[in-house]
Amino acid sequence: MTRLNVNPTRMELTNLKRRRTTAVRGHKLLKDKQDELMRHFIEMIRENHDVRQQVEVELSRVYKSMAAARGDLSSTFVEGALMLPVKTPEVDLKLHNIMSVKLPVYRVLTSGSQNPKIGSGSSRMPSPAVERTAAQFDALLPKLVHLAEIEKSCQLMADEIEKTRRRVNALEYTTIPQLNETIRYIKMKLDENERSSNIRLMKVKSRLVEKEEA
Repeated sequence: MTRLNVNPTRMELTNLKRRRTTAVRGHKLLKDKQDELMRHFIEMIRENHDVRQQVEVELSRVYKSMAAARGDLSSTFVEGALMLPVKTPEVDLKLHNIMSVKLPVYRVLTSGSQNPKIGSGSSRMPSPAVERTAAQFDALLPKLVHLAEIEKSCQLMADEIEKTRRRVNALEYTTIPQLNETIRYIKMKLDENERSSNIRLMKVKSRLVEKEEA
């Protein structure tokens, strides 16, 4: 492991020990965050799977209704009629914070009156089958928006997990080992310097004793 390029002094040793303590504490916090993010992510994946299955079932039912409507009218006419919303939809966006990750929360709002061309009892209604299909599409909209919310949240959570994982690995496999190696090197150099100083002192003392005896 490559050590840091620092002077082998006691002051640097103290600073490096302080940095190592901070790095170890940060690694633990990030590891705990990563575990908690993974727990939320797994829950979101399961919810996404359940909601997607529900949406696919209801979409299949809507497409069957559309197929029945096409039996009475032309495909172009039916699709044009279904392009007109039963009500004017709006989506309200709020943010929900989980482990410093801002996740979207969508809520479907409806504003305005019912569309006069697609509505129950309307004289302009092309056929009951088209009316039923339009109502099914309108009822499905909140679940589609909820599915989009979950999938966007899963994407944001996955990105945050990946960033946290890289930071954890950088601390675990690079920063902390470099600090440990540098601290070990400085301790070794300080011990060598101390032994050299002791040897020099012993030699000086020995010469002084020899001079006194002479």
